[in-house]
Amino acid sequence: MIVERVELRVIQMPLKEPFETSFGREHQREAILVTVYADGLEGWGEVVASRDFGYSYETTETAWYVLRTFLIPAVLGREIPDVESVARIGERLRGHPMARAGLEAAFWDLFARQAGLPLARYLGGVRDRIPVGVSIGLQPGDAELLEKIRGYLEEGYRRIKVKIKPGRDVEMIAAIRRAFPEIPLMADANSAYTLEDADRLAALDEFGLMMIEQPLHWDDLYEHALLQARLRTPLCLDESIHSVRHARAALELGSCRIINIKPGRVGGLLEARRIHDLCHARGVPVWCGGMLETGIGRAANVALASLPGFTLPGDLSASDRYYHEDLIDPPFVLQPDGTLAVPTGPGLGVAVDRRRVDRATIRMEAFRP
Repeated sequence: MIVERVELRVIQMPLKEPFETSFGREHQREAILVTVYADGLEGWGEVVASRDFGYSYETTETAWYVLRTFLIPAVLGREIPDVESVARIGERLRGHPMARAGLEAAFWDLFARQAGLPLARYLGGVRDRIPVGVSIGLQPGDAELLEKIRGYLEEGYRRIKVKIKPGRDVEMIAAIRRAFPEIPLMADANSAYTLEDADRLAALDEFGLMMIEQPLHWDDLYEHALLQARLRTPLCLDESIHSVRHARAALELGSCRIINIKPGRVGGLLEARRIHDLCHARGVPVWCGGMLETGIGRAANVALASLPGFTLPGDLSASDRYYHEDLIDPPFVLQPDGTLAVPTGPGLGVAVDRRRVDRATIRMEAFRP
């Protein structure tokens, strides 16, 4: 297909409530939407970088620059035979995976639409529903946290993830376990600890957690291996896994027993699928993490999570978990059995509501050959 036009938009979406991690607190979601037009079709992708540094060195500003200066000129007006060619263009940058993933996602949508297939099937997915959990940010106190957990369990979420940091960890998890002794529960540290905190983290072993996610430095594999050897609880790596090569190294070193796969973090759905394939072949559980995506990015994640190796509930949740009004129609809705339905229409399988997109847009630029 020949790329006729590309549009970039920075959008701002108010969150229903602030979302706090060890990085800080977000009150609104800022992201970039990419729209690629080719062969009479349009494909949509979402760049999950935030306005500020924190989870990643990428921001909406850096991603905008990389897209308009390097990535878009490399595809505009050119024949693009497959998604692999888009990924190869992105790999020349040696970085900026979120910018690359947003553009690649738009091409996945395009090629799946061209084939007349839902993105899930185009990727090789096998499920029509996926189990989902919910991620709860840091709360002012245990009472507020327990109330949040109770509400999400009543809604039907299958797994609860809570954010932790030094000073809000062992005692908080103990309070959760007293109130909810049997629920599937995990803790996400977002790199808030060092190896010197190993004894503190080992104290979490008694609470039967599914996993502790990314306790140490964001690009570390070695010290996570030392920590995993001291814990009964499985470690899950998130920020440290940037490619299938990192995933292979982590498994060989014993740095983790579970991997969280986020397409934006690893440069796109193609590399995400490679990591999935590696872990699936080795019997290592994977799950799909979330970055407060709108329905556009969420639809791509849901398609990815339909692959057979995604055996643990992901951080995908319903549209109304974060937003009063999503950018897609229909929105993602939590089913009574704690799952999300995998869209069955061609491409992303959801309709983008352009009026809502326009209302959310604070910056826009179109590119033509």
